[in-house]
Amino acid sequence: MTTDWRTIGGGASAWFEVPSLTAGAALIERIADLMDGDDLPALELRASGVRVRISMADVELARAISAAAQELGLTANPAALQIVQLAIDAADKTSVVSFWQTALAYKPVGDGSLVDPLRRDPAISFHRQDQPRPQRNRIHVDVARVPEAVEAVKAALGQAAYGVYQLTLADADGNEIDLVPGSELSKETYDWHALFGAMTFYPTTSPAQAVELTTSVAGLADDAGLPLLVDLRPDGVTIDSGKDQWEDEEGAAEPGFVDLAGRIQTAAYDLGLAADPTRLRFVQFGIDAVDVPAVRAFWTTALGYQHDPRPHASDIYDPRRLNPVIIFQQLDAAEEDRRRQRNRIHLDLLVPSDQVQPRIDAAVAAGGRVVTGTTLTDPEGNELTITTNS
Repeated sequence: MTTDWRTIGGGASAWFEVPSLTAGAALIERIADLMDGDDLPALELRASGVRVRISMADVELARAISAAAQELGLTANPAALQIVQLAIDAADKTSVVSFWQTALAYKPVGDGSLVDPLRRDPAISFHRQDQPRPQRNRIHVDVARVPEAVEAVKAALGQAAYGVYQLTLADADGNEIDLVPGSELSKETYDWHALFGAMTFYPTTSPAQAVELTTSVAGLADDAGLPLLVDLRPDGVTIDSGKDQWEDEEGAAEPGFVDLAGRIQTAAYDLGLAADPTRLRFVQFGIDAVDVPAVRAFWTTALGYQHDPRPHASDIYDPRRLNPVIIFQQLDAAEEDRRRQRNRIHLDLLVPSDQVQPRIDAAVAAGGRVVTGTTLTDPEGNELTITTNS
């Protein structure tokens, strides 16, 4: 393959920087031409770039995509490539896997992991728990789905939600998820749902149809000055605002965004498309910390994330909006048992092989500690493994 590409997470990936969504859509159109009617690879269009993920065996395709990008004046940035995933240590692995598969509507893959069928949200790997860890984790998962899906999950699991907001469910080992029901964005934009981000999914019947929708969305979003997230898969296109990017300061839908959503909805209808809200999902991770600034500084550096600028928000986020948001919540220093216990949940950061040691060095400089191999802890013991594969 060309130097544009890196092996990461069991496949080959490239990130081509673009000046606009429209410029990125032009590259996607060229990639579709190269596929000659075959299924599109995983394509993620952002206002700053396009990520392409293909099989490591597709050497000629990689070269052709790099050549197409070069002809369009686009440059690759391999240092931008990374994948953030979840890892769970389980005493009762069968039950724990079943819980998360149901809660997230994920599918199993051969190594015992679970993945989002659309490969947008973070995968989960499962490992043997070496000793009892009865205290609550300091890391939890927030998931938003449409209300019908949330109620179906509760019924399937036979659980009543608990917690301050009556949103929390737990697997057999006590690992927690806050399952949040979303809502429609507005009465006029019924294809769109507010799930922390405002999003919609349109199943498509051909690569040409997916590319045509993407080109329309890119033009409309660029004209509106709103940097949407557009992910193409063989079976459809997801269009997403990014977390909270559709809201005003009071948490209501911005009129400009609602107008854009309506225009996109009309463009989809003109192509004969119908939305499928059951495929929509938002996932973020929450970390409880006593010293939130110190812990947040570690994760911001280790993941190459940025701080949410809003004064009331603790969020950090991937500047390319390809990986999950992380939020931080205050932990009472008196909860000594929770603080001492090793979490049953940790995060994996997958990066190209030439980025592993630089990321470790940066994380240590930001207050981390290497505990074994490429596994580190933040200042309060929450774990991160930096590797090239899950």
